[in-house]
Amino acid sequence: MLEYLPMEISEKLQGILATLPVKPGCYLYHNAEGAVIYVGKAVNLKNRVRSYFHADSSHDNKTRRLVREIADIEWIVVGSELEALILEMNLIKKHRPKYNVRLKDDKRYPYIKIHWNEPYPKVTVTRQMEEDGSRYFGPYTSAWAVYQTLEVLRKIFPYLTCDREITGNDPRACLYYDIKLCTAPCIGAISKDGYRQMISDLMEFLSGHSEAIVQRLQNDMQKASDEMRFEKAAALRDQLKAMQTIIERQKIVFGSDYADSDVIAMARADGEACVQIFFIRGGKLIGREYFILEGTEDTTDNEVMAEFVKQFYTEAANIPEQVMLPQEIEERIIISQWLRSRRGGQKVELMVPKEGQPKDLVQMASENATETLQSLRAQWQADAHRQEQALSDLQTYLNLPSPPNRIECYDVSHTQGVATVGAMVVFEQGVPAKRLYRKFNIESTSIGAPDDFASMEEMLTRRFRRWKGSQEKESDVGSKKDEAFSFLPDLIIIDGGKGQLGRVVKVLEGVGLLDKVPVVGLAKQEEEIFFPHKSEPLLLPRHSQGLYLVQRIRDEAHRFGITAHRKKRSKLGLASQLDSIPGIGPARRKALLKHFGSMDKIKQASIEELLMVKGMNETSAKSVKAQLE
Repeated sequence: MLEYLPMEISEKLQGILATLPVKPGCYLYHNAEGAVIYVGKAVNLKNRVRSYFHADSSHDNKTRRLVREIADIEWIVVGSELEALILEMNLIKKHRPKYNVRLKDDKRYPYIKIHWNEPYPKVTVTRQMEEDGSRYFGPYTSAWAVYQTLEVLRKIFPYLTCDREITGNDPRACLYYDIKLCTAPCIGAISKDGYRQMISDLMEFLSGHSEAIVQRLQNDMQKASDEMRFEKAAALRDQLKAMQTIIERQKIVFGSDYADSDVIAMARADGEACVQIFFIRGGKLIGREYFILEGTEDTTDNEVMAEFVKQFYTEAANIPEQVMLPQEIEERIIISQWLRSRRGGQKVELMVPKEGQPKDLVQMASENATETLQSLRAQWQADAHRQEQALSDLQTYLNLPSPPNRIECYDVSHTQGVATVGAMVVFEQGVPAKRLYRKFNIESTSIGAPDDFASMEEMLTRRFRRWKGSQEKESDVGSKKDEAFSFLPDLIIIDGGKGQLGRVVKVLEGVGLLDKVPVVGLAKQEEEIFFPHKSEPLLLPRHSQGLYLVQRIRDEAHRFGITAHRKKRSKLGLASQLDSIPGIGPARRKALLKHFGSMDKIKQASIEELLMVKGMNETSAKSVKAQLE
């Protein structure tokens, strides 16, 4: 009989544990709110999942905390251990469970994308790899660094950046041709084959294999000189010079025939892990990146490294022949099989160097990881100090009982009363808590008659109605709560002056919270802060951290609101163009669309034709004509 950990196991969980299959697959642990908090894989699901609930003293603190939160278990059977590995990585990427080791960045990493499937390939930056015939390089941790790289590469390989249809017969090229940042295939200055060869060279250069390119350009330069095409020879000379400048910065570590390799090492401190990766191509160290991992507490170094290898190469555009590691990792054989499949069936070796230059490289990567983590920690501490100072400033200047650790800000966005959206953003400890952002589709204002005051009142009424409802459900066992609404803020900031603030005060008075929840209004022009029932505003010191935080929160609310409004407006589509016209209500809009059949025909209609529609008069017809022209 299974001996459980010294805790209460629900009948639901006991039933699941008793019926688990003896097959390979993945398991997902859910908490009481239904969120996925851990994803794992197993060769034998029954044995692996049940092991979490054994009364075993070997369980670490992290596992014990995890088990206490498990409210439900989901499992997926697959055909092999390799399939389980791939599924596990995809599930971690999708759900980002808090108890899994995971790459820290929520957003997708940037890649350089070569549109090789196009006749004249362009070079862009993207955060999404697709199977569209393009070639990708990355991932990189900094979009800014990617753009800096492309700025240099464009001087060597002047690729297209315009949207012209390339025929080779245009009468003249653009300014970029004159300043040598485009080869102008639009006027036939370079052939299609010549342009594609240049882009192929760019891809080889990004891959670290530049020797053949340099040799060919030197031969072309000599040939152009012999044929007395001195302008062409000079252009090739400049291209070679720029290329050599970059190549000279790349440290030669092996002979050019050495296997392309990634060198990976890690540094850890106080629950944080920084992984440094060196990219060696053609025997040269062509670049390096660092990545921060979270969820690493109570996890061994080789487990953390194994999770990094799996997650990084899920994102990586290219897999090298060899990966050098500081220590052996769990599941090395199955991970090697997976990497081989990702590399098109070619072998990938995971190795731990024991001597010589490979070992020195791993040590150098480790030292870089340590320095990077120390630098980042110093930066994080400085940021934390600024946030603490900002919250302390607000407590002092706004006369709050304590630092406002949870701040909510509200804004209203619309276009002439169309697609009105209310935005709620939440900052915790001075930083955005995006999981708590919410938008409100405003229903109280009529089309074409914007009323920001009424919209603000509706939004806050609904917000605190949700809070009240969450308190009433507090005793309901297993009831799900929305974290965004179930807690009161320490401070509310309204994007607006006295009028907006007055409506919010009315709402708070109505729910009996005016004395519990501090609220201020922030006027745009002079950044004045208004208080309830006070005529004189407050001006925070111009360079105070408190003012910077308030401005940042207000700007974030505005950004979030505008984004939500644009999405809603685009969904409204054609009809919203009519809704924004004064004098056109639902009946006339419906009659116009029914009579003409499309917006294009309404736009083309004359005043006389518009007057033929039921319900239209001369004023409304002229209004439609004026607005849609």
